[in-house]
Amino acid sequence: MTTLSSSFFTGKVVVVTGAGGTLCSAIAKDLAARGAKVALLGRTLGSLDRVAATITAAGGVALPVECDVTDVEAVERARAVVADKLGPVWFLLNGAGGNQPDAITTSIEFTPAELSPDKPAGLRGFFNLDLRKFEDVVKINTLGTVIPSQVFGRELAALGRGSILNFASMNSHRPLTRVAAYALAKAGVVNFTQWLAVYLAPAGIRVNAIAPGFFLNERNVKILCTPDGGLTSRGQNVMNHTPMKRFGAAAELCGTVRWLLNDEEARFVTGQTINVDGGFLASTGV
Repeated sequence: MTTLSSSFFTGKVVVVTGAGGTLCSAIAKDLAARGAKVALLGRTLGSLDRVAATITAAGGVALPVECDVTDVEAVERARAVVADKLGPVWFLLNGAGGNQPDAITTSIEFTPAELSPDKPAGLRGFFNLDLRKFEDVVKINTLGTVIPSQVFGRELAALGRGSILNFASMNSHRPLTRVAAYALAKAGVVNFTQWLAVYLAPAGIRVNAIAPGFFLNERNVKILCTPDGGLTSRGQNVMNHTPMKRFGAAAELCGTVRWLLNDEEARFVTGQTINVDGGFLASTGV
């Protein structure tokens, strides 16, 4: 019988990209509370500093590192800083990603008005999308996962151990309306997770993904909620497909993350995407 250790994360270095965001900051704090030394990577140093301050105030170890995860040289520099300040990496969480308003359609289906030279102000159909913004969304979610996996994964492979955890989405399984670029990118994350899991298995590295359902953050709260705390039509549609009838709380991701990273508890789990969605994918809404 295998004996599990309650101190598995103690002293181990974990790199979290997108660490200033709602979900990844909660995960970083949870891992730090369990003894991990957390490197917080992101493009906005102020957000990272606030997360780091909370962790250190609670007695944990955190290192904020400003970094654009779509820039290979920037990620290489971040890796050198983490190695120097914290030591060799054990875990990589690729949480950086997101969407942009100009890459989102305002309608859920084609309307002839989007082809009209006199189209209504504010109407943004597929044929009116800014392809530069579309490309930006694909890039941050795909290359923003691939590049850190290559840079930090090289270190893990040299040491012959560790784990990589990518962030997928409900869009990885079902292309939700309006968000074509995000759906395209997040579907790719699941496929890449499987590919990388196979490739890195001989190096002793497990690669998995977590797919959060609908969790409120600064970006989506205006899309899903009304100013008075009610639901928009899109928010209500989400509830209609969520058997648990609520949005997720960031802390509710932490248990799944810990399990997937823990080589004592999930040592035979690789190439998997685990959904934490309140039953969203199980429900057709009918």
